Amino acid sequence: MSSRPVRSTSGGSGFSALPGARGIRLIERHARFYRRMWLVVASGAVEPLFYLLSVGVGIGGLIGTVTGPGGHPVPYRAFVAPGLLAVSALNGALNDSTFNVYGRLKFEKLYESVLATPLGAQDVALSEIGWAVLRGLLYSVPFLIVMAAMGLIASPWALLALPAAALVSFATAAAGVALTTYMKSWQDFEYVMLVSVPLFLFSGTFYPLSVYPNVVGVIVEWTPLYQGVVILRDLVLGAPSWDLLWRAAYLAAIGVAGLAVAGRRIAKLLLV
Repeated sequence: MSSRPVRSTSGGSGFSALPGARGIRLIERHARFYRRMWLVVASGAVEPLFYLLSVGVGIGGLIGTVTGPGGHPVPYRAFVAPGLLAVSALNGALNDSTFNVYGRLKFEKLYESVLATPLGAQDVALSEIGWAVLRGLLYSVPFLIVMAAMGLIASPWALLALPAAALVSFATAAAGVALTTYMKSWQDFEYVMLVSVPLFLFSGTFYPLSVYPNVVGVIVEWTPLYQGVVILRDLVLGAPSWDLLWRAAYLAAIGVAGLAVAGRRIAKLLLV
């Protein structure tokens, strides 16, 4: 006979009755934990700023202008900054949804303890993705403030940049948690680096898509980070179009699919 406590399915109403809503308690646990490790979060948030200052401002002074949204020339640092904002959102979510989730799952055995409470596997998946999105925003907000201080925001449409960054984090976090449930050892995370570094370098962050050969350009255009870069660049530089809607839907679909897979996989791994 199983020794796992039986969780009540009848209790709770209102917000707590929503699917995954009880996971807010796990998000609160992570927030309390990172209060003592704020320097880790701060260091991750600062890294893209170094790229903005060194590449966007430093090298940008030599490059001058590049082709921006709609074919209009824009200063290189204004071109790079929204791309690095997308990278900030991705980095914050990726770190927490992969390495940290793996540690909690395989070594800390945190989820086994969590599942002895009223929380279920879907609550765990949603809370881990939610926390990773919050960490992505913790990286994105300071970067957006620096962009504003440097005069790199050219349009009121930039007000939508933060929700767009959250969407990038959501797609990244959901895919990250789902894939992490298949990881067997720390060596498997070499594949994460194998994917994330090319995404950072070649997803239109530093160069217009037109510099790539046609075949490479088509591959790049379908990467998730590229969609985020285009959305944020068009919003910040004031060139939104209906084209951004399908790009946002593409990222949302990745997030929803990742959430569904993560919930099922966590339940299977912990025999819920």
